[in-house]
Amino acid sequence: MRHLAAALAVAAVTVLAGPAAGAAATGNEPPAPTTKPSSASTTPGPGSKGVTPIAGTDRLVAPLGVDPACPARMKIGMRGETGRARFADLFVDVDPPLGVSRSMLSSYLPPGHDVGAKLLVAVPPDTPEGTYDLRLRASRRTLTVPVEVVALDRLDNGGNHALRRPVTASSQHTNANYPPCSVVDGDPGSNSWAGGNGWNDATARAWPDTLAIDLGGPKQVSRVDLYTLDTERYPASRVGLRDWDVQTGLAGQWRTVAQVRGNTAGSVRSDFPAVSADAVRIVALASNGANDYTRVIEVEVR
Repeated sequence: MRHLAAALAVAAVTVLAGPAAGAAATGNEPPAPTTKPSSASTTPGPGSKGVTPIAGTDRLVAPLGVDPACPARMKIGMRGETGRARFADLFVDVDPPLGVSRSMLSSYLPPGHDVGAKLLVAVPPDTPEGTYDLRLRASRRTLTVPVEVVALDRLDNGGNHALRRPVTASSQHTNANYPPCSVVDGDPGSNSWAGGNGWNDATARAWPDTLAIDLGGPKQVSRVDLYTLDTERYPASRVGLRDWDVQTGLAGQWRTVAQVRGNTAGSVRSDFPAVSADAVRIVALASNGANDYTRVIEVEVR
């Protein structure tokens, strides 16, 4: 596992925490893939040409009351529209009191290519609900993306009771960005591992590790889906979670409703007879791989 940790320290998008990792991982976002233009509103200015701002979504939902370690996020970028390479700037601003993680993206821009980055959008706790404008400006073009701020209890969770709910973990690795709240952010993909999308515990080869999700009140629960780290280079069969119990809680009392043993897949669905629960807990017991950390990307509760 030492060669795995060393390689991951270079590529923060897939960093695996481990005592042999050497220098601490930074959690820097990976280069964004080529992105199709957003359907959000684009307003070209007089004589606009050369660079087009792009966004990974046509609207962003930013719930109130979530853990500050897991703000709303989206991909932003720009595309070269002329036949020559150039250095280009993308300027970012948002209606107050919202905040953004960067005010500008600067890059060398080959003709016909995209460059991009991850943008975090912070919502202060006392922000009024409503729609706010986020603006991306490049080469006299403005792309406006509406940001919808909604209370957590009014969030459309699509039937996933865990979405954006508070999360408590037994520990959290500090060598990169592994916040427990990221397991309920709605993104089950492993591509942003160590960049804020996935939890890694801090106690190698020490079990159990626990991850508890507060559902905000009693819900009827009959299914839990768990996603563990799983990429082509670092498959779940070598680095993912292997054994765990699924527990439901009600008024502080926990009961085991499902067990998973010997897993080698990136995701596992656990079905059980419906119960009333105000919390769900994952009790991790073992992982695949020599250094045996717990790595969870997402938990969905239905």
